[in-house]
Amino acid sequence: MNFKKPKFWDKNKPNIYAYLLLPFALLVNLLSVLKVPRKKNKNKIKTICAGNIYIGGTGKTSLSIKISKILNERNIKTCFIKKNYKDQIDEQKILKQNGKLFLAKHRTEAIKLAEKEGYQYAIFDDGLQDNSIYYDVSFVCFNNINWIGNGMTIPSGPLRENINNLKKYEHICLNGNLENLSSIKDQILNINPKINIHIAKYVPTNLNEFNKNDKYLAFSGIGNHKTFVLMIKNYGLDVLTDIEFPDHYKYSDKDIKNILTKAKNLNCKIITTEKDYLRFKKTNLDKIKFIKSELNFINEDKLIKSIIGQ
Repeated sequence: MNFKKPKFWDKNKPNIYAYLLLPFALLVNLLSVLKVPRKKNKNKIKTICAGNIYIGGTGKTSLSIKISKILNERNIKTCFIKKNYKDQIDEQKILKQNGKLFLAKHRTEAIKLAEKEGYQYAIFDDGLQDNSIYYDVSFVCFNNINWIGNGMTIPSGPLRENINNLKKYEHICLNGNLENLSSIKDQILNINPKINIHIAKYVPTNLNEFNKNDKYLAFSGIGNHKTFVLMIKNYGLDVLTDIEFPDHYKYSDKDIKNILTKAKNLNCKIITTEKDYLRFKKTNLDKIKFIKSELNFINEDKLIKSIIGQ
């Protein structure tokens, strides 16, 4: 599904459209409260969840890969678990490039498979709201630019849960380019003074493949397009123009042709994200380059301690 958020979701305050949808949002909240919790059994395998409250574009996959890297450096046998959504092939491919991925219709099925193969830690990319899973550690991911949007829950706003539910979580990851940190931290600590706040910055890992003297057309179909564009600008690339598509967008030949034509008319090179590149058909890829990135934590020791207690 190509989902593009309504623009009013990310206004500073709710507008008339948000309030018109408020009865439905209240119903969603009520159903969430009334949802009967399933019995959560502790698993043989340690479980870590990189999830979110804000829909899409919060850095869950990047955090999952970072945690896997930390554990692998300590010779801990680690795998990824992801619910098998057909519209998230790009994320599945990236996770497979960085480790063993177990996909299943139900996450509990994937846990059993991982345990059979002797994995010590399972890292869940998404699944924070899955009440059938016991997580040893959970991280709630946010994007610094999007933060909580207008602060309202679906469909009035972009939140899966009421923001006051941060009271029940122990860890938050603020991912982006270090924007708006002071204001966001104040809001978080006002809700939960005891929560651990982890701050991470996106860092390009293949910047040497790009010429800083060139001009670029940047495009993406991810949930944090503005963060992507700002990152490459911060690292010295001259972005002449950018195009935003819906999250997990499935590009047609016409889309690619239009992008190539626009870049030719502007006399600039084309840059996109690794996730987007993995969704393309094998045509005209020689004219499109992708930037790879990873999360670097301001205090990585704090993150490590929260994962393995050392």
